Amino acid sequence: MHDHQAIRELLLKRRDELNRRIHEITQDVRHADGPLSSDFSEQAVEREHEEVLDALGEAGRRELSQINRTIARIDAGEYGICAECGIEIPEARLKVLPNSEYCVACAEKLDKQH
Repeated sequence: MHDHQAIRELLLKRRDELNRRIHEITQDVRHADGPLSSDFSEQAVEREHEEVLDALGEAGRRELSQINRTIARIDAGEYGICAECGIEIPEARLKVLPNSEYCVACAEKLDKQH
């Protein structure tokens, strides 16, 4: 079994960064810095900006969820083992896709099913 502490540390740093960004996005969408503009056209631009921020926040939350699952797999000693077939996931794949839960063959099989 490999020591995945370096990957875990990188994931913890990424998690901290995502938490900070999500907090900033939430504050911006909630208009923590002030109310919407009184100008109608400016409000329309601000609303579009909010939609983009909401999408970014949702993407960040999905990535955060993946990171938390990966850290839990590392802590449980399950990291690097395919969740579908149980074989060891090659280190090269984990370096490229550290959140990968599946070997290439199982990932391709699951992609075809969806």
